[in-house]
Amino acid sequence: MVRVSQISWCRFCVDINASLLVERAGSLEKLEASEKWRESELFSKKERAVLQYAEAITYPDQQVSDELMARLRAFFNEDGIIELTGLIAFQNISSRFNSALYVPAQGFCRLPPD
Repeated sequence: MVRVSQISWCRFCVDINASLLVERAGSLEKLEASEKWRESELFSKKERAVLQYAEAITYPDQQVSDELMARLRAFFNEDGIIELTGLIAFQNISSRFNSALYVPAQGFCRLPPD
């Protein structure tokens, strides 16, 4: 959710989703590494597959490849992939909606400076 929010640069969505990530991860490390996840060793193979999938769905010039789908199937069954896709799609809609309306961050989490 954070990565999709970063791509769409929805300040509100980055703020609230970053807060949830920090709470679930127990530290700021993954949040700080999320934009450059490919270069970080903090993310598991499963997390890397999900991050790549989120980017493939979110960036208009990318597609979900058969290879990526096969990697996801190593970690998720069909219901899990459908749920994951729904979450990413929802975040895309939410981020674009809030970004278009300039919904500001609410101070849920520390954000990178402008």
